Amino acid sequence: MQRRHFLIAGGSLFALAGCATAGASGSVPAAALEADAAEARAILPVQTPRAELLQEWTGPYEGVPPWDKVTAEKLKTAILEGIELQRAEYLAIANNPAPPTFGNTLVANQMAGEPLGRALALFGVMTSNIGSADYQAVQREVAPILTQASNEITFDEKLFQRIKTVADNADALGLTAEQKRLAERSRDGFVRNGAALDAAGKAELGRINTALSQAFTSFGQKVVADENAWTHIPNESGVAGLPASDKAGAAAAARARNLEGWAIVNTRSSVDPFLTMADDRALREQVWRKFVNRGDNGDANDTNATIAEIVRLRAQRAKLLGYANHAEWRMQDTMAKTPAAAMDLMMRVWRPAVARVAEEVSDMRAIAGHDIEPWDYLYYAEKVRKAKYDLDQNEIKPYFELNAVKQGAFYMAGRLYDFEFTPVPAGSVPTFHPDVEVFEVKTKSDGRHVGLFYSDDFNRTGKRSGAWATTYRSYSTYDGARNVLSSNNNNFNKAEGGAPLLISLDDAETLFHEFGHALHSLSSKVTYPALAGTPRDYVEYPSQVHEHWVLSRPILDAYMKHVETGQPMPQSLVDKIEAAATFNQGYATVSYLSSALVDMDLHTQAVPPTDIDAFERESLARYGMPKEIVMRHRLPQFNHLFTSDAYSAGYYSYLWSEVMDADTWAYFEESGDVFNPEIGRRYKEIILAEGNTTDRAEAYRRFRGRDPDVTALLKVRGFPTS
Repeated sequence: MQRRHFLIAGGSLFALAGCATAGASGSVPAAALEADAAEARAILPVQTPRAELLQEWTGPYEGVPPWDKVTAEKLKTAILEGIELQRAEYLAIANNPAPPTFGNTLVANQMAGEPLGRALALFGVMTSNIGSADYQAVQREVAPILTQASNEITFDEKLFQRIKTVADNADALGLTAEQKRLAERSRDGFVRNGAALDAAGKAELGRINTALSQAFTSFGQKVVADENAWTHIPNESGVAGLPASDKAGAAAAARARNLEGWAIVNTRSSVDPFLTMADDRALREQVWRKFVNRGDNGDANDTNATIAEIVRLRAQRAKLLGYANHAEWRMQDTMAKTPAAAMDLMMRVWRPAVARVAEEVSDMRAIAGHDIEPWDYLYYAEKVRKAKYDLDQNEIKPYFELNAVKQGAFYMAGRLYDFEFTPVPAGSVPTFHPDVEVFEVKTKSDGRHVGLFYSDDFNRTGKRSGAWATTYRSYSTYDGARNVLSSNNNNFNKAEGGAPLLISLDDAETLFHEFGHALHSLSSKVTYPALAGTPRDYVEYPSQVHEHWVLSRPILDAYMKHVETGQPMPQSLVDKIEAAATFNQGYATVSYLSSALVDMDLHTQAVPPTDIDAFERESLARYGMPKEIVMRHRLPQFNHLFTSDAYSAGYYSYLWSEVMDADTWAYFEESGDVFNPEIGRRYKEIILAEGNTTDRAEAYRRFRGRDPDVTALLKVRGFPTS
């Protein structure tokens, strides 16, 4: 049976100074698992789904998503029926006359809603990766209905009391440490989401949640619409300075839009290379303004009013639930725990970063002969890089051909975690788009099947921007083990005519980053699916650390070979890259951290702002934002914050995770072997495989022997450590 828990999201109750939690993944005896599952199945109603997209996934590899059967209308039908099936299951759990046990309550809670979970897994991919008008229409229709269905479960007093009874009496019931953690986290999650409110409070919270779901959908669709734009460049002089591969990509983008010349699509993967290499300053400004003003043009796609509504509703919800602000509510289930702890780390890094920007701007002004504007920064940074380090991005890019980079990532997974990736023949499993490649994942040592990895690399109209990972099916063993179906999603311009697709070093690191998320899923050995997810400020750690292996010598020698000469990157070039590793870290850090600081500032306000543009300007001024840089994600297009609650008051998490990431990489380097097999084995078993079955701060201590040291992060970024 495919497992997907609809209500209780992943996360953990931990702080860096938190206490250890005993127990580990796989600690529940097999006989107990079988007995609990049988008890759960006995109380759930026997139901036969009618909708095609609610059925068990069939076919090879223990069942695969039926992408070839998916349409928007079928998904709508499946979701609506799936909600009804789920409702019947949760009512059966809540109204069970037998005393609550772990099996008839917590395990049954895990099983409930499986058909709906399958439909939602399909729906999430189709709205993000295809995003056509028919899927957008269904999303607008079903989002509030799904929210109402979730509210029903959370607000069911009988269900909550059963879960609370099991959690409060875990020791008397003889639960293992892992079972106790699941019960307590389920209880606490229900409370955080309003289960303990009175009837009037639940009604009000239900109204807020439904309104938020509608606003999230509206925000996301408006941003996608503004990203479905481009800057047309009819004359070759407008692309002067661009490498041949970027010119070819821009020409292909123009032809795809029935235009002559070149087109710079309004997504980061197209815009950043143009801002870095294009000589035409006026065109750089035009491309930059179109990109940074997504969602902020005073038209039908303007998101400012939507954001104001979201922050107002979030503030109301936090107050209703007993918290001073949205950030305090969101951070209950994080490592940092409080906004103050997150701010302390951010400000420790912000001050030296701003100082470094002043140095970088001075160097650029000396070359440019004029003040540096935001559309100049990346361009003149490259000039300085060339002058200081004799390093040119055009010299690096020919070594990073997309397929070779992917093979390098697979090699890393094999060396560190014993994984082997083999292409699945085209057409042998369905995919949601012809561009998607599928790989079978096995263990190299014994050939054990682990799962499938889906790779969707290219941009298309309707697809959300950026890069991300998705898990279609996660691992669990509480009712029979299931394999993992994981994916990575990128937005590269597709090369034409079989030409090699060259990507930047930054893009290669992003690919390894998202692949780190996939490795996290593929390594999972959790018993219960609700313990698979990790806290928001931990989840980026296992992905970020994998970026470091891009420039490791074995990967360079075997995979990162010059597209024309076939020779691996020479050590002299690697040395120049490493010598320049902290170059432009002022820009990189300030661009990211300004977004994280404004996020936290916005969600700790006593009175939610109504003029979002004004708030953004005033917030940046309070922190002393350099005028030469713009936020990596301005509020009007900040999908992390306003398409769901997931990263709201949580964009700091990348920095929090980077502390552990930098400290972990130092551990590998200090061992003398960045592919140290013993450290790799322990990293997989403790950091990746356990999910959230144990306290993640305690897990880091077991792995590293101590808490992470922030000094490693400051060193990686080239900032003072004292």
